[in-house]
Amino acid sequence: MQILINAPNVQVPEAFAEYIESRTHEVLGPFLEHLTRVEVHLQDQNGAKGGIDKRCMLEARLRSQDPVAVEGLAEGQRDAFRLALDKLKHLLEHRIGRRSSRRG
Repeated sequence: MQILINAPNVQVPEAFAEYIESRTHEVLGPFLEHLTRVEVHLQDQNGAKGGIDKRCMLEARLRSQDPVAVEGLAEGQRDAFRLALDKLKHLLEHRIGRRSSRRG
């Protein structure tokens, strides 16, 4: 599974990028055979104004299916990422579990 991080207006320290990659592999590991790529899009929507303006959108590319996307909004990038990753895990459990139950 390939992990791409896109953050056009956000500084992503190397330690945070490593955290994103390791946590994504850890949480989405059970779906590895179904995933080809996960794209992580980080954005600061209000700049210095603050508030709940950190956005993380995760897009998962599934083999032989349309891609799926979720987003998390929070005050910090790490929290937005965690929220989006939890949503993506739940979505994949639902979608892949449903597909597997149809087969047999």
